[in-house]
Amino acid sequence: MSVEVNGTNFTARPRPGQCLRTYLRELGWYGVKKGCDAGDCGACTVHLDGQPVHSCLLPAFRALGRRVTTIEGLARGDEPHPVQQAFLDAQGFQCGFCTAGMIMTVAALDERQRQDLGRALKGSLCRCTGYRAVADAVAGVTHVEQPGPGDQVGRNLPAPGGPAVVTGTARFTLDVAVDGLTHLKLLRSPHAHARIRSIDPSAALAVPGVLAVFTHADSPDKLYSTARHEDPRDDPADTRLLDDVVRFVGQRVAAVLADSVAAAEEGCRRLVVDYEVLPAVFDAEQAMAPGAPTLHPGKGAEQRIACAERNIAVEVHGEVGDVEAGFAAADAVYEHTFTTHRVQHAHLETHASISRLDEAGRFDVRTSSQVPFLTRGALCDLFDRPEQTVRVACGRVGGGFGAKQEMLTEDLAALATLRTGRAVQLEFTRQEQFTATTTRHPATVQIKVGARRDGTLTALRLRVVSNTGAYGNHAATIFHSCHEAVSVYRCPNKKVDGYAVYTNTVPAGAFRGYGLSQTIFAIESAMDELARTLGIDPIAFRQRNVIGPDDPMIAHSTEPEDVEIGSYGLDQCLQLVDAALRGGERTAPGPDWLVGQGVALAMIDTVPPHGHRSRARISLRADGGYDLAVGTAEFGNGTSTVHRQLAATVLGTSADRIRLRQADTDVVAYDTGAFGSTGIVVAGLAATRAAQALRDQLVAAAAARTGVDPAACALDGDAVRCGGVPVPLADLAQGGWSPAGEGGCDGSPRSVAFNVHGFRVAVHPGTGEIRILQSVHAADAGRVVNPMQCRGQVEGGVAQALGAAMYESMVLDDTGRVTTETFRNYHVPAFGDVPHTEVRFADTADRLGPLGAKSMSESPFNPVAPALANAVRDATGIRFGALPLTRDRVCLSIAAGAEIPPAHTAGVHPHE
Repeated sequence: MSVEVNGTNFTARPRPGQCLRTYLRELGWYGVKKGCDAGDCGACTVHLDGQPVHSCLLPAFRALGRRVTTIEGLARGDEPHPVQQAFLDAQGFQCGFCTAGMIMTVAALDERQRQDLGRALKGSLCRCTGYRAVADAVAGVTHVEQPGPGDQVGRNLPAPGGPAVVTGTARFTLDVAVDGLTHLKLLRSPHAHARIRSIDPSAALAVPGVLAVFTHADSPDKLYSTARHEDPRDDPADTRLLDDVVRFVGQRVAAVLADSVAAAEEGCRRLVVDYEVLPAVFDAEQAMAPGAPTLHPGKGAEQRIACAERNIAVEVHGEVGDVEAGFAAADAVYEHTFTTHRVQHAHLETHASISRLDEAGRFDVRTSSQVPFLTRGALCDLFDRPEQTVRVACGRVGGGFGAKQEMLTEDLAALATLRTGRAVQLEFTRQEQFTATTTRHPATVQIKVGARRDGTLTALRLRVVSNTGAYGNHAATIFHSCHEAVSVYRCPNKKVDGYAVYTNTVPAGAFRGYGLSQTIFAIESAMDELARTLGIDPIAFRQRNVIGPDDPMIAHSTEPEDVEIGSYGLDQCLQLVDAALRGGERTAPGPDWLVGQGVALAMIDTVPPHGHRSRARISLRADGGYDLAVGTAEFGNGTSTVHRQLAATVLGTSADRIRLRQADTDVVAYDTGAFGSTGIVVAGLAATRAAQALRDQLVAAAAARTGVDPAACALDGDAVRCGGVPVPLADLAQGGWSPAGEGGCDGSPRSVAFNVHGFRVAVHPGTGEIRILQSVHAADAGRVVNPMQCRGQVEGGVAQALGAAMYESMVLDDTGRVTTETFRNYHVPAFGDVPHTEVRFADTADRLGPLGAKSMSESPFNPVAPALANAVRDATGIRFGALPLTRDRVCLSIAAGAEIPPAHTAGVHPHE
């Protein structure tokens, strides 16, 4: 009996227990994705006899004798299916990993179901878009403009990968066939802290199909960080590829290589490990206390660890002015402790890599990474290989949000390949994503802030304790936590103490906003309370105290930095949100509901410190088109579209005439990576400068050919016009001349971006439900290159931040084990959870960014939680100092009448 897939019969019988998803992928239908293997995300949706099913839940044998349609077979002939075309027209995707499953679900909806998308799409998750673009696609709204001549900046040009995304032909990391592929699976620690006495691999090696077992005895004797930065000294070198000491539940203990996933998993189950269990500590404050278990004894300055004896990975301290004098001069002081929690990135594509040796013995890694060049450098260092012998390349990357600024799979896959010579695939399960990768840093923030009666700030003191988990990858987020959130306010007296602390918990890492959301939650909540105490409108209070365009940005030191205000739109953002809230409806859903509104602001540096480099090259093809090579990766951040628009504007052509290569260390020039919102401002500047260099060459050549002054020549479409005489580009590319321009950027000086969010909410005191009546976000993104895409970045950031503010939370038990291991018990926002957000852009142009643009990928996340908490405070009278604002927490607090504490215990107290 056969299975009909997309009109073709296949006779290959499924393996016992095989699900339809893996069966279809083994047949080459790579549009069927794995996001969860639990029926929670919808990325694997196909049609079975015309009905949508989650193929990860369906045993493959049930498809025998039936008709299966995947995304590749949805269209008939060359014309796309109407739903595919609708997603193209609305650009209803960003990274695109979930899009195939989303389209298959939408294509099966009837008209009644389309009227209730919250219910109809509850089984289809998207982490990138915020769902507005998906709703527009279903409604038939067109956002994209067709490429054409003229200025390409400011136009809603489509993503070049769009057709491949909606047809399922876009190739993500594992969407390739590799001969002789073997599979690596990991045994992970059941203990939060233990020394490995021995590992017996004999039973595992006896499993049919098992090829090798790797333990700490096979690990290079080198310490490194899984975090990737341009300057490796930014991160503590505290990690060993496989270690004989495990420091959190879920840490990798050993790896089994086999010719199938099933054999590798069985091999892991049969490994016998003898552990010496060690004392563990889970709380960051307790970890710094005398007598606490030490996680990294014997490590110190050489490994860039601040104080291993106190479990402090990184610390920052500073003071400007005299804070005690500032508090003494205040008429009102607010003091409180705020806490934020662990949040998972929850990108739909899990971490995965394929490593192999090519015919020449060069090492080749295909991986889902935001940092292919930095990963290549790390692999060369770890395995003592010359750079020219290692290639790292990315296909399309299925989301990242900072989690893929790590080396979490490439090192082990490389070890297995180098030891066996085999092609090796390592793919994390969704459970491993939750229990063994990285999270947002949970933090405790103690804040004290004072002001005069007129609202002028007099003093601000901040103490931040960030839980970095078992390893210090990205512990340096503490510097950001203590920087932009403080320096955005003018205040003569400031003091900051920050600690990133080791505990025996799952490591924290880079996450959208990079350490700022935690302190912004505290500072913006405190500013709101101080404004209320003084009887000043919260927006007016902020307008009085925020920095202006000519003010210095001072956090806790007056040492000069390379950060400048390249454009200033914070005033516009505050005004835009204020106007929108004033013009919004205050109607409550019913008489029992409490209504309130709140705002918060955020500032972020547009480039990480200590350098961020990119090189780009653009050349003229013989047909008069262009080839652009940029090193940065595309993972839903929209850089593939923006780089073409920037280069096309410089070259006086349309974006569709530019072909793009990226994220392959063999074929493009160096790029530090797609993180810190640098895709536009660093790689974009490199692409712009390369285009400018090529433009100058072409103009000079055309001027020489025509004898016209170069100042009278300009590129115009497919020709250089010299005093009215066109010189076709195709003619210039003849005769063996291959004109090309190169450009670069080192990431300095850096500008800042501003964001302001406002909410109007209704809170039901009996259930704790928070219903968002209005959500408005204003952003200073400089000159917006692609408004449709930029709005999508804002909407996606707001949706992710709302999830973290309202219900997402990673839960650890008293042994340090993560108990939220699936999407089913970790609430990623679904379509029905996300309200419409009005997005407004300030009218600015950044003098440091490419053609006036600046970053807007991660900064929208930061002001959302405090704006929501401030709105809930306005509605209920209760100041919530901890996230998330779950219904039970809100309901119980209202029932207990837990109002803002009185002055002597708490918080707001007038100065005598």
